[in-house]
Amino acid sequence: MNPSSTPATARPEPDRRDRRRSLLAGALLGAALMAAVDEIVFHQLLGWHHFYDLGTHRAALLSDGLLHAAELVALVWSIALLLDLSRRHVLGRTVVTGGALSGAGAFQLFDGLVNHKVLGLHQVRYGVDLLPYDIAWNTAGVTLFVAGLVVLAAARRRRSAHRRREAARPEGAETSP
Repeated sequence: MNPSSTPATARPEPDRRDRRRSLLAGALLGAALMAAVDEIVFHQLLGWHHFYDLGTHRAALLSDGLLHAAELVALVWSIALLLDLSRRHVLGRTVVTGGALSGAGAFQLFDGLVNHKVLGLHQVRYGVDLLPYDIAWNTAGVTLFVAGLVVLAAARRRRSAHRRREAARPEGAETSP
């Protein structure tokens, strides 16, 4: 018998719940990292906007602090999920990657469409023609989101092909390492 296939050393096959947790961990990680990039680059380094620009400077700084706190909670939660999945050897790395890209894109799109346009909490930048900034902001979000969906679709196709190969294997046949 192949030693890598013995029950003591065999890695468990991730189930649907583990794949969902990998997706959640990736999406949280992507959204948290995109929030960090937004906050660090656009709020702090460039000073183009704050999360809430409709009130006083004090309210703007407070809103940035609350965004930062939420981003850190999401980041810690995603890392805890990733560590748990990795410890149990059921981490779907491709699913995490697709989730992270989609999560980053979803954050970017939500910020660009809802926060900027629907709620009007802030704009990308002030004192300039907004159209090029809005197009770039939302195009980046769509690109990240779609890239994540492409990665997730590829992972699903690989998983389906693997299941078909396993189902076609004669009983008792060992898998090669």
